[in-house]
Amino acid sequence: MPLSDVAIRNLKSREKPYKASDSHGLYLLVNPTGSRLWRFKYRFNGKEKLLALGSYPLVGLKLAREKRDDARLLLVEGYDPAAERKRRKRQEFLEKGISFSDLAKEYLDKLKREGRAPQTLKKLEWIVSLAEARLGDMEVKEIETQDILACLRVVEAEGKFETAGRLRSTIGAILRYAIATGRATTDPTQALKGALISPRKKHRSALTDKREIGEMMLAIDGYSGEPKTAIALQLLALLAQRPGELRLACWDEFDLDEATWRIPAERMKMRRPHRVPLPSQAVAWLRELERFRQKSDLLFPSTRNWKKPVSENTFNQAIRRMGFDKDKVTAHGFRATFSTLANESGKWNPDAIERALAHVEGNDVRRAYARGEHWDERVEMAQWWADELDLYREQVKP
Repeated sequence: MPLSDVAIRNLKSREKPYKASDSHGLYLLVNPTGSRLWRFKYRFNGKEKLLALGSYPLVGLKLAREKRDDARLLLVEGYDPAAERKRRKRQEFLEKGISFSDLAKEYLDKLKREGRAPQTLKKLEWIVSLAEARLGDMEVKEIETQDILACLRVVEAEGKFETAGRLRSTIGAILRYAIATGRATTDPTQALKGALISPRKKHRSALTDKREIGEMMLAIDGYSGEPKTAIALQLLALLAQRPGELRLACWDEFDLDEATWRIPAERMKMRRPHRVPLPSQAVAWLRELERFRQKSDLLFPSTRNWKKPVSENTFNQAIRRMGFDKDKVTAHGFRATFSTLANESGKWNPDAIERALAHVEGNDVRRAYARGEHWDERVEMAQWWADELDLYREQVKP
């Protein structure tokens, strides 16, 4: 028999859930906890399915039957009630709307939870701020190609062509996230490919002439500024790691007895931990640096706040003070110097050189078969490179 309000009120909980049937597939699921949940059982494309219609008494018998009848009508018209409910919820979610600023914040929070490096997040926040000036208050689903182009043209007008390209890429990533989460249906940045000025790619300045490298090393030896900065430049030249990796380095990453520096994944560009062999010259400079150590865990803390590292510009500013133009030498350029001379020497496996630089093989198949660190060869190569720098230095001494 169909249910009545009186019958429903008299239903008792049991040790196990049970069904109290009404009619045409509608029933009340009575749980041991006392909860009573409306369910509609139906078949669609030959498969038995269930549709939740709410809980009693919030949804009474009359309303539950109305919901059931609405679902039955959809079945008659050839629609799956459960699928239609999901579609409707997605549509409501989309129609609700979200501003670009709110979505960008949500996207950046996601990247933070994924463990992106603080420096990467800081740069992305700056890029997003450029977009927010024009797009921030706009609803994501209303943003069109011309809105984005107008935003990019402002940056282009300042001659910042690379920044404009990164801005387009970042806006695109945010909008694709909007699509994935149901807040948008298209990515207007796709239509902007080729619309921006493409700057000629500049390689970071680096020395490759052995005499000039020797002169550079002598200049570092005679650096008259902050002693810790001079040691940092020595280590950049010796170890060929990215300036940011050294700038943020902490003492607990180093084992001087083992002559090894272990850089955690979160600080690496490719998000993989990296191990660096330390030649004897680097160990000597690190022991010298220990004399300046105070309460900071950082190798190179800021003089203003020992909890923070020196600024991003510290190393390049020191190089400029020594008289080397930015078109000649940069802090990052030490990596290219090492790579060029190590490859030209013919002494080392190119894979070992790439591993020393923490580069990741671009070919998926080759990467799968090239997982080794080439550690023993890299230890030998690190000492060779340090000795080479000493040799270049000696060859240009007055």
